[in-house]
Amino acid sequence: MSRILIVEDEPRVAAFLEKGLQANGFCTQTVRDGIDATSLALEGDFDLVILDLGLPGQDGLTVLEALRGQGLQIPIIILTARDDINDKVAGFERGADDYVTKPFRFEELLVRVRARLRRCGTLNAPPEMVLRLNDILLDLRTRRARVGDRSIELSAREFTLAETLMRHPGRVMSREQLLDRVWGYDYDPRSNIVDVYIGYLRKKFGSEAIETVRGMGYRMRS
Repeated sequence: MSRILIVEDEPRVAAFLEKGLQANGFCTQTVRDGIDATSLALEGDFDLVILDLGLPGQDGLTVLEALRGQGLQIPIIILTARDDINDKVAGFERGADDYVTKPFRFEELLVRVRARLRRCGTLNAPPEMVLRLNDILLDLRTRRARVGDRSIELSAREFTLAETLMRHPGRVMSREQLLDRVWGYDYDPRSNIVDVYIGYLRKKFGSEAIETVRGMGYRMRS
């Protein structure tokens, strides 16, 4: 599984990237500070870096220059709101492999990530496309669900929520994490939509399938 380092200081954007990349079979790690990003990228075994420019601690261009100066050769994709031509030129001159401006469509970023990994020969085999936990099964190709021998109808949002929880069995996920990963980084954090959809899934999977951890969030019983 290809490992991607996300360097992004905006929590919602970072969570949005994590959700999308993990759903497409990538392993991700996120860091929000430029200084920490430099050390982690050099020490970690990553296959690609997605790098914001406006970072606390150290600017993204400085991070990029430091990584290339230390001999790091993995693909680095800049993802930033800076769309001035001078910023783009500076990014490529310091060693960026690609430059994507915000706002962006995740599908375009995903294509660029895969293209860069293919070029350096580190794009791994497709991930497992069926998730199983207890008697619950999700087929990610057909977007169908089963509980035991029963076929269950899930809406697109219910399926994504179930997939997110099942990818992290036993792990408590907060409402904010679920909002970011399932509804996207621009969703109202004050909404109770997560609780509503957890209720929908419990009706379909069984009341004991998803556990409430008071004051923290939800987790799938493993």
